[in-house]
Amino acid sequence: MDEITVPVGEAGVLPDLGDFPIDDGILATFPPGTQVISANRYGLSQWTITARLHVKFPDGQTNRYFLKTAKGEVGRRLMEGEFHAISALHNVDNLFAPKPHAWGKRSGLGPETYFFLLQYIDMNDRLPDPNQLCRRLAQLHRKSVSPTGQFGFHINTCQGRTQQSLGWESSWVTFFTNLLKHLAQEDNKTNGHWEALDQLESRIFSHVIPRLLGALESDGRSIKPCLIHGDLWEGNTGTASDTGNIYTFDAASFYAHNEMEIGDWRCFYNNIHNKVYTKTYLKNYTPSEPKEEWDDRNRMYSIYYNILYSVNHASQGTAIRQMQV
Repeated sequence: MDEITVPVGEAGVLPDLGDFPIDDGILATFPPGTQVISANRYGLSQWTITARLHVKFPDGQTNRYFLKTAKGEVGRRLMEGEFHAISALHNVDNLFAPKPHAWGKRSGLGPETYFFLLQYIDMNDRLPDPNQLCRRLAQLHRKSVSPTGQFGFHINTCQGRTQQSLGWESSWVTFFTNLLKHLAQEDNKTNGHWEALDQLESRIFSHVIPRLLGALESDGRSIKPCLIHGDLWEGNTGTASDTGNIYTFDAASFYAHNEMEIGDWRCFYNNIHNKVYTKTYLKNYTPSEPKEEWDDRNRMYSIYYNILYSVNHASQGTAIRQMQV
């Protein structure tokens, strides 16, 4: 396609150079004089509309970007949260997540819509190599430093469409309790009250979490708040076609006990639950003390991800809940 300077049309929408309209809200994130070469729908997403954007800068250089958009207040939370999550990951390891560019509000008429732009990388969707993924994931957990020294995040990121409760806490027991309680409330709103589950959750909050996770921070023990991806399954990874480097995206990051990251790998609904991934990660980052309680902690962390799945996929909520009782 010939490169042309694109004027802004009616309602701030640029003329089509493909099947995805670009508005001046998106274009404003680039230097003045940037030209749109093409914009086309690209990829599949359950919660957003996605496209690939190709632009030419005033100095003649070109670049491609991956673009996500979503409507309404939920869309704002999704785009803002992922921008900050990917930014945090990229700042620790610039080869673990694509470089974020900007997020903001689209201009023009119609429903309020938000966007997130990040570096486009040609990737295939094969299962990630466990050795590379787990080695670099362990490096991320080791290298990352919480800006407050606490567990949490400076913004409530979203896992799927569900916003997490990530207020800063110095105690992992307190933080995880708040995290899971918030999610249990969302599950109740989405899938309805279930007395058996409510009784089980009450027992978890009053007895299991204080005992099981409290042991991590007792008898002179402590754990480091590590930056985690927060939604690490095979669908949120890709292997660069040219370098073989594994990238992650669709992050729901926060600072947590590193073992929480791989609680998601215990869940049946993704292919990374293959035990080779967990075993390889534990070779790169040994379990916290008490080590003999690692499997119990892993099961506890998997409950969080299973309930998240129940909230995000209400049509399957009852079946997922029954697995927890």
